[in-house]
Amino acid sequence: MIEDDLRAAFVRHEPLTPSTGPLRAAIDRLAATRRRRRQRFQAAGVTLAVLAALGVGVPQLRPDRPAEGPSLSGQPAGVQSGALNVLLLGVDGFGEEPSHRLADSVLLVHIPADRSRPYLISLPRDLEVSIPGRGIDKLNSAFYTGAAEPRPDLDAGYDLTRRVVADLTGVRIDAGAVLTFAGLRRITDAVDGVEVCLPKEVRSWHTRRTFPAGCQRLDGASSVDLLRQRRYLRDGGSDRDRNAQRYVAGLVRASVAQDVLTNPVRLAALLSAAGKGMAVDDDGLPLTRLVAVLPELKSVDPVGLSLPVGPPVANSSRLPLDPKRGPEFLAALGEDRLAQWVAQHPEKVNPIR
Repeated sequence: MIEDDLRAAFVRHEPLTPSTGPLRAAIDRLAATRRRRRQRFQAAGVTLAVLAALGVGVPQLRPDRPAEGPSLSGQPAGVQSGALNVLLLGVDGFGEEPSHRLADSVLLVHIPADRSRPYLISLPRDLEVSIPGRGIDKLNSAFYTGAAEPRPDLDAGYDLTRRVVADLTGVRIDAGAVLTFAGLRRITDAVDGVEVCLPKEVRSWHTRRTFPAGCQRLDGASSVDLLRQRRYLRDGGSDRDRNAQRYVAGLVRASVAQDVLTNPVRLAALLSAAGKGMAVDDDGLPLTRLVAVLPELKSVDPVGLSLPVGPPVANSSRLPLDPKRGPEFLAALGEDRLAQWVAQHPEKVNPIR
C-alpha cells in the first residue's frame, strides 16, 4: 500500500520537475568551450608568453590594430594602464617517465605601470605556502595537487598554482603559461639553440656534463639538462632559478636575432614547436592584448630578482618567507615600487648576462 502511494505521488509531481535538458546543454557548451580553448592555446606556444612578458614589441602580431587606438584600460594610446603580472611555470617530468608533475620553476614577470622595464621574479620551488586541499607544503606541490590523477591536466595544475601565487603575493595574475621540459627542448631547437651566460661552472648531476663559466649556446637537450641542476650548486634551487632567468633572457635574444617575430614561417614553426608540452592562460588578459602595450616599454632589458626567503624550516627543506625583507618586497611589488626596491637593494639583483 505504501509503495503504491509513493508511486502515485511521483506520478503527480513529475510534471512539476524542471527539465534537465537546458542544464545538460549548458554543461555540454561549457565543456566544448574549454576543449576549444585548450586546443587553441596549445598551438599558441609558451614562447609567445615569454616574449610578450619580457617586452619585445611586436605590432606585426596585431595586423588589425590601428596606429592610434585604445590600450588595455580603454584609454588612448600612450596613457599608462596599470601594472601587469604574468605567471610562467616550468614543469619537471610532465608527460615523461617518471611523471613528477612538479612546477620546479615558478617565474612571475612584473611589467610596471610606467612601462620602464620588466622584472623577472623567481619564487623558490621549496617556498612554504598554504595550498587549498593540501595544507602547508612546498610551492611546487601546488601544481601536482591541481593536476591530479589519473590523467594529469596542465590547465588544472596551473589554475591552482596561480591561486596560490596570487594569495602569496597579493597581486592579480593577468596571464600565464606552463612549459614542460619536453616542450622546452622543442622550442629551444626551433630557434637553433639558446645562448646562456653562466657566472660559474655547473656540473650535471644527471649526465655528468660540465657547463663552463661564460656564455655558451645550448640545444634543447642541453638546456633541459642545465635547468634541472641544483645538487652541485652552492645555493641549490636558488641558483637553478637564476639559471632559468638566464635561459629566458637568452631565448628572447635568439628570437629577436633571427627575426622570428617578423617572419611568418619562423613564427608559425616556433609557436607550434611546444605541442602538447605547454598550455597558455588567457582568462585574465589575452596575450594578444598584452602584446599591444609592449611598444610602450622604455627598455626590454629585464631585471632578475628572487623572493627573499629565510633558512629552511626545522627538520624539512621548506623555505619560509624572510620575516623582514619578504613583506617589504611583496609590498613594493603590490604597490608597483620595484624600481625603488632595487635601488635600495642592488645586491639582490640577479645578473642575467
